[in-house]
Amino acid sequence: MRFARLGEAGSEIPVVVGVDGVYDLRPVTSEIDGTFLAEGLQVAERAFNRGELPQIESAHLRVGAPIARPMAVVCVGMNYAAHAAESGAAPPSVPIIFYKHPATVIGPNDPVEIPRRSKRTDWEVELGVVIGQRALYLDSRESAMNHIAGYTVVNDVSERTFQLEESGGQWSKGKSSPGFNPTGPYLVTPDEVDVNNLRLRSWVNSELRQDSNTSDMIFDVPAIIHHLSQYMALEPGDLVLTGTPEGVALSGLYAYLEPGDVVETEISSLGRQRQEFTPAT
Repeated sequence: MRFARLGEAGSEIPVVVGVDGVYDLRPVTSEIDGTFLAEGLQVAERAFNRGELPQIESAHLRVGAPIARPMAVVCVGMNYAAHAAESGAAPPSVPIIFYKHPATVIGPNDPVEIPRRSKRTDWEVELGVVIGQRALYLDSRESAMNHIAGYTVVNDVSERTFQLEESGGQWSKGKSSPGFNPTGPYLVTPDEVDVNNLRLRSWVNSELRQDSNTSDMIFDVPAIIHHLSQYMALEPGDLVLTGTPEGVALSGLYAYLEPGDVVETEISSLGRQRQEFTPAT
C-alpha cells in the first residue's frame, strides 16, 4: 500500500493512494504516526479492500511528509563506496551513524531555506526506512525486516562547513537546519518494494547529479536495522536514512546550492520530490 499525508502544514490528513484515486484514511486513524504504524496497517488494508474509505479530490492539496514528525531521525553516512571516495574517505568497516533534528522533516515539495552564513549547502538523495515495530537487540539480519513499516524518498540536505569544519567531529550541526529533510511523497509498504534494487537519482536545475542503485550499498537495509538495534531502541515511526550515492557538491565537481536552485530527487517505486532553495530569512 501507499500512504500519504495531504493538506497544509500542521493540518495534514492521512490518505491511501490507490491506482484509481486517493482515499481518506480518517475512518481508521487521525494520523500516520508510530501508533498507527505499529497497530493499524492491517486494519487500514482491510478497510481499503472492503471499500470503507471514501475517495477524495486531492489535486489541490499540498503533499506533506508521509509520516508525522518522528521521535528520531537516525542516519547512516558513507554507505556507498563511490560517495566515500568522492568525500576523501575509505569505505567504513562498520556503519557511521549521526542524527538529524526531527523538525527537519518537511513535505517533499516544500521550499528549503539555505541557512544564514551557508556557502556549502548540498543535496543527497537517500532511501528512508520507517520503523513499524520496536527494534532492540535483534537476533539477526533477517528478523530486522519484520520491524519495517515501509520506505520513502528523502533528501538529506547538508551544510558542509557546519558538518565538517564547525562540528567538533560530529556531523549533526550540518544536517539539522530547518527543512533539511524533505520526505515523501509516499510511505510504501515493504510488499511493494524490492529494497535491494531501487534506482536513486537527483537533479539540480534539471541536470542529472546522482544515479545509482541500492544494490551498491555497503550495508544493506537489514544490516543497518540489525546494527542500530544493538545500540538503541528504534521505535515505531522513527525514520532511518540509509546513505547517499556519489554525485554531490562535496565531490568538487558541482557548485553548491544557491537561492533559486531547484533540486529533484527520485527513487524507483517510491516517487519523486522537488524543492526550490530560498535565501535565509
